[in-house]
Amino acid sequence: MLRVIAGEAKGLRLETPEGSVRPTSDRAREALFSILHTRLAGARFADLYAGSGANGIEALSRGAAHCAFVDSDSRAINAVGRNLFHTKLGHKSRSYQLTLPDSLGALASKEPAFDIVFCDPPYTGTDYEMLLSEVAGNKLVAAGGLVIVEHESKLQLPQSVGGLEKQREARYGRVGMTFFA
Repeated sequence: MLRVIAGEAKGLRLETPEGSVRPTSDRAREALFSILHTRLAGARFADLYAGSGANGIEALSRGAAHCAFVDSDSRAINAVGRNLFHTKLGHKSRSYQLTLPDSLGALASKEPAFDIVFCDPPYTGTDYEMLLSEVAGNKLVAAGGLVIVEHESKLQLPQSVGGLEKQREARYGRVGMTFFA
């Protein structure tokens, strides 16, 4: 069962779309948002490879001002919409069905830069360096902002890509998260 962990929508269940979605575990999500808690109030958050939208909804529930949800799968975008309706957080968000990372330029043309960009791509077949290069190259991150990439814990991401520098790494069982600024 996927649920909102804290904030105004705390405890509400979230729908997971059909298909090959791997939601961030509650444990990893709780740890992530403990790290981010001082940055969330009024923040602009991007949830790339959104799936159910759980990470962006958690950010909104905890005080983020806006979230852009992006996924290439229409089932995921539809599930995000239903989850936003259920949590009553839709007024602070926009959803985009875009192919990632190729369409990040289209996102950048519709949205101002984000304070936090969360990327949870498929663990297999993802070119993480290209993803980070596209995020940086399309200026999706505001000055002083963060990019967080979820990946398999055994994977080591590069120290720097496209002007983004690794700041922190965290591991939660089989889940790894790398923070860039």
